[in-house]
Amino acid sequence: MAAKEFIVAIELGSSKITGIAGRKNPDGSISILAVAKEDSSSFIRKGTVYKITQTVKCISDIVAKLKAKLKQDIAQVYVGIGGQSIHSVNNNIVESFYESTSVTSQMVNRMMDRNRNASYPDQSIINSVPQEYLVNNSLEIDPEGIQCQKLEGNFLNILCRDKFYTSFHSCFKDAKVPIAETYLSPLALADSVLTDNEKSSGCVLVDIGAGTTTVAVYYKNILRHLAVIPLGGNNITKDIASLKIDDDKAEEMKLKYANAFTEESEIDETLSYPIDVERQVKSTEFIKIVEGRLQEIIENVRYQIPNEYFEKLLGGIILTGGGSNMKNIEKAFRKYTAIDKVRVANFVTQKIVAKDADINAHDAMMNTVLGILAKGDINCAGMEVPEQQDIFEGSTTPVKPVEETPQSDVTRNARDLKPGVVPPPVEPEKDVEKPEKKKPGVNKSFKKIKSFLSGLIKEED
Repeated sequence: MAAKEFIVAIELGSSKITGIAGRKNPDGSISILAVAKEDSSSFIRKGTVYKITQTVKCISDIVAKLKAKLKQDIAQVYVGIGGQSIHSVNNNIVESFYESTSVTSQMVNRMMDRNRNASYPDQSIINSVPQEYLVNNSLEIDPEGIQCQKLEGNFLNILCRDKFYTSFHSCFKDAKVPIAETYLSPLALADSVLTDNEKSSGCVLVDIGAGTTTVAVYYKNILRHLAVIPLGGNNITKDIASLKIDDDKAEEMKLKYANAFTEESEIDETLSYPIDVERQVKSTEFIKIVEGRLQEIIENVRYQIPNEYFEKLLGGIILTGGGSNMKNIEKAFRKYTAIDKVRVANFVTQKIVAKDADINAHDAMMNTVLGILAKGDINCAGMEVPEQQDIFEGSTTPVKPVEETPQSDVTRNARDLKPGVVPPPVEPEKDVEKPEKKKPGVNKSFKKIKSFLSGLIKEED
């Protein structure tokens, strides 16, 4: 029997594209109805699309597989955007008044609009997070009602390269898959794996993926910094492959033997790991390769933590993503960041009911797409798919299109978006061909000629 109501989420990752459909239950739990995955390593690099045609096909295949399992069409999907193109910058907006004035909501909104109109070459603001407002030399989260002569708003703008931003949306448009809402993947992930206490007391979320490592810093429940490091688990695999090992074997050896941190007393100089029936690699050389690259990743993470928050991070470091499964990963982060409190978030905080083995593995690989799914609140179900229809041959069932936000209202309404939601890109206005102006007197002259000829014809008759 086809499901009548469900949410669909899609994540575009460096190693795979994942689609998931789930139903939200009255008790707050989420039942997973369908999961579909496709390898994306040949057309998504560092979390960004670089081969549009292949990405479009993969999205179409993912949606088709979900439809087949659900026996229901899909009218729209929730998607997450991330990758190395994403990063944050701080921006300050100042307003001065002639005399002491009570801050109003209109003043705050005006500052938010001014911030949203900030210009960055070849980049767009896809989200903005208000920090504190400086009022009378005092930092306030909500300045409304306070008397002052100078108001300073501090904002954290999340930027994305225009090229990637438009390519991302083009892929779904070309695949004819309407987007219900686009979420910033790191923020959706944070809301699903961090506790309220961790966000409040200060913490660093580190998502170690295949192609990138994302760093999100929280303090007093506010996102303070976001960066994407173009290094991930694939870099360790490539370093192992430099031993003249093919990539598949290198990945297999990484998963089987890699250790994030090995104590000197635990190193066995006589131990070797088999590459194939004829070759081996010394464990000491293998350890050096793995730990060397991982140390570089961790040091880059440490560099991304703003100094003004480093001593305030009582919640410590929370690790997630596929790379967090490496043995002794907590020890490595403690050593190279000097932050003692480190934990691995193997799964989301929501209650998930699923039969899928990949989800029930609780290995942090599905956390982001589950976080996006948890954000959904609009039914994504379309019409029921007829039993005789081959879903992979293309659907002929009509799907109700999603009403798109008028492009001209995107910037104006940006402050009204839900936290973490990314507005669609503004498409350039199409040139409308203007009708050619008729030369003055042409119609009048034509009428005279017509009248003259008509007169001649009558005379002949």
